[in-house]
Amino acid sequence: MRKLILLISTLATICLHAQTDYDDIETTVQKFIKGTVYNYPDTILAAFNPGSKMFLHSPDNPTWEVSVEQYASWYGRKAPGTINNRPSKIISIEQVLNVAYARVEVLFPANGHRYNDLLLLKKFPDGWKIIAKCTSAEPIPKRPDELISKPSKKVILEGLKRPWSMAFISEHEVLIAEKDGELLQVNLSTNKRTPIQGLPKDVARAVLIDTTKFEKGIFPGGAHGKELSFNAGWFQVLLDPKFSENKYIYLSYAAENKDRASATKVIRGILDDNKITKVETLFEAGPYAHGLFHYGGGMIFGPDEKLYVTLGERNFQEYLNPDPPVAQDLLDKRGKIIRINKDGSIPHDNPDFGPNAIKGLYATGIRASQGLTIDSETNNIWFSEHGTIQGDELNILTAGANYGWPYATTGKYRSIEYKPNVPDKIKLTDPIYSWDKTVAPTGLAYYPGGDFPLWKGSLLVPGLSKGSLWRITIADDQVISTEELFVNDRVRLRKVAISPRGKIYLLTDEENGKLIQLVNGNGY
Repeated sequence: MRKLILLISTLATICLHAQTDYDDIETTVQKFIKGTVYNYPDTILAAFNPGSKMFLHSPDNPTWEVSVEQYASWYGRKAPGTINNRPSKIISIEQVLNVAYARVEVLFPANGHRYNDLLLLKKFPDGWKIIAKCTSAEPIPKRPDELISKPSKKVILEGLKRPWSMAFISEHEVLIAEKDGELLQVNLSTNKRTPIQGLPKDVARAVLIDTTKFEKGIFPGGAHGKELSFNAGWFQVLLDPKFSENKYIYLSYAAENKDRASATKVIRGILDDNKITKVETLFEAGPYAHGLFHYGGGMIFGPDEKLYVTLGERNFQEYLNPDPPVAQDLLDKRGKIIRINKDGSIPHDNPDFGPNAIKGLYATGIRASQGLTIDSETNNIWFSEHGTIQGDELNILTAGANYGWPYATTGKYRSIEYKPNVPDKIKLTDPIYSWDKTVAPTGLAYYPGGDFPLWKGSLLVPGLSKGSLWRITIADDQVISTEELFVNDRVRLRKVAISPRGKIYLLTDEENGKLIQLVNGNGY
């Protein structure tokens, strides 16, 4: 009996030591992964035995050899904690007594390349250390079935009040502007939400409209007898291109005056913890008018670090337009896209529309545009625009262009008998693409690559109508193909946003608004 107990004890000890070794090996390899993903050179060095050799991949140098010290120094070029988009995972670990090897798969989503790192480890008196690394000689191609994108939705947050936009301070810290609520600072790791204090008090709020009180024809499409909630509130939140230095944030919203008339306003201020200070108005798109719709409010900093802002024409029915129409009147700020400096001053190289034109004018003929994004390959700014009955468009922003509204539309007018007085020889810019159905496109995003390699270089366009989400393939400033996603899982979408690591997020336009992440079933 004593011998049996001794045997069991000995076997348990052997198993315990083997398990401990495996855990120690895994911990060492995870140090290497953490150091390369988050730019921690000391963490890389802690995983290796000093002086260890690495044999890396280089098409021009098949025998490229570096020391671990040199390799780790490359990860000291960025600030510690800065995330590299190279997700890695351990595929296998094999141990033979006091030596082991591990296979680590490294994916570069931006170009779809995949490598294997083979790590040789040895057990020293102070624990397991990597003593050599060899990278696969060339990228490992994925099988055709591995390339197919398998998107699914993962709800990250709920209970948002019709969120309109978001801005990433870091991968896990974001600002979310709620159209019907507040400006929130949210930690995506803990889901902690902190309202930002110090914002202006003149924000206009959406109201419910009983359509039975309006004459027939005002609200087409079967809206009679329903309650409609019109736009107002907070719109786009945006970080300064040098936010890490100056902490400036920018915000567009529907501002109202003492008569409860409203206009689109753009402000900026300094984010200090959970408070915005030194708030200043950069642009005010008066005249103030009644009716809570078509504000625009989309904003983006261009490659030139100028601020571009979309301004809606504020008309619901075309026949309410004067002559010339609001979006064509160079003396009226509405129905335009403006370009201003960070402090609200006017760039000297803006297009010249004449001495009496509004200051900051960059493009005209805009009905209701909310989304702006930059193609990082060409530096083109794309924008989405709402039509009336159909007529939804994608355009490339060009200095001085006239995008036609209401002189031209790819759809139909709400006011059936409306016929604008189009001037002779006027030059209008056609859309790059228009839908043959009503989409109501909102805050689109250019996708530079990430979890969905085959989507690299596409536009992701959300829509309010029927809750659509589109992937638009573009090349040479043209739309090559379109794909509607989640046709059996529709929800009104206000915004697509791309995180610093290339993660795709959606904001739903609902009373119980959600932040949703798209996850690829064929990704990491």
